Amino acid sequence: MTETSARPHTLDAGALGAWMDEKGLPGSGTPTLAPLTGGSQNELYKVSRGGAESVLRMAPNGAAESRIDGVRREIRLLRALKGTDVPHAELVEGCDEADVLGGPFMLMKVVDGWSPVGLGGWPAPFDTDLSKRRGLAIELVDGIAKLSRVDWKARGLEGFGRPENFHERQVDRWLAFLDAYRFRDLPHLDEGAQWLRAHKPASWSPGIMHGDYQFANVMFANGDQAKLAAIIDWEMTTVGDPLLDLGWALISWPPEGDDMTQYLDLTGMPPREELLAHYERVSGRSTADIDYYVVLARWKLAVVLEKSFAAFSKGDAVDPKVEAFGPLILDLLRKAAELAEKTG
Repeated sequence: MTETSARPHTLDAGALGAWMDEKGLPGSGTPTLAPLTGGSQNELYKVSRGGAESVLRMAPNGAAESRIDGVRREIRLLRALKGTDVPHAELVEGCDEADVLGGPFMLMKVVDGWSPVGLGGWPAPFDTDLSKRRGLAIELVDGIAKLSRVDWKARGLEGFGRPENFHERQVDRWLAFLDAYRFRDLPHLDEGAQWLRAHKPASWSPGIMHGDYQFANVMFANGDQAKLAAIIDWEMTTVGDPLLDLGWALISWPPEGDDMTQYLDLTGMPPREELLAHYERVSGRSTADIDYYVVLARWKLAVVLEKSFAAFSKGDAVDPKVEAFGPLILDLLRKAAELAEKTG
């Protein structure tokens, strides 16, 4: 995340300072606020006060209620993760109400690290030393393996999600989601749906899941050794089946997924089998049904991305990158069906 002067902040720094005083947070008086880039769904600001720095995160003005509620959920999740071994931006303090800044917000500790997406690729030495990329992949998987073993009930997350019948709900839920904006034929959609209904895991254990786990949503520590510094962007977090996070991370993993559109060069990454073995060691969960989770991840991602592409096709989306979603969505559905057929 980097500072930017592209957009001035409109937050009431005085009100924030008074709230920080009330909570006994470091520094005194009115903080200075500097907008940060790197947030995809919410706004980020660097907060400086008396030598103490933190990052403020909140939904933008005019955000839908679902996104605002997502901030409240993220505050609750970060409170639950405090003191665990899951790498994350530690919560300094959160405000669930709108009376201070006009919406719920949180202050998090500054993470000293980098994001491959924020940099547009791998920094040195990972850009040229392919042998070092193995550690990045292992650390990526290590993060969700640790997350999956957190005792969510003991951490106060009862009611945070609906793990009951999690897999029984997936296909119908996302098909209903698609019905709200579907505008074109989607080959292989029904094939994937039918296979998923017929191949639900016989047994699984609920746990915290990130919901959109990939290199785009983590930060690594600065230095020449791979070290996961923080899992970020928890907008889709819930209590469900954590193995879906692993399937999500493996959506386009080489070599099986090397013909799919990728935003990062995965050359030099370890084989999927090595990642599965590491996940099992750390999490204590079996990955025997991993193909089901990869099929579900590809199929679900295609449905989610189709919403943005539908808006683009109607002229409602402003981000030109969304145009690339069109063929990617079809590729995801095709690959989901192919893996389903291969799995049997």
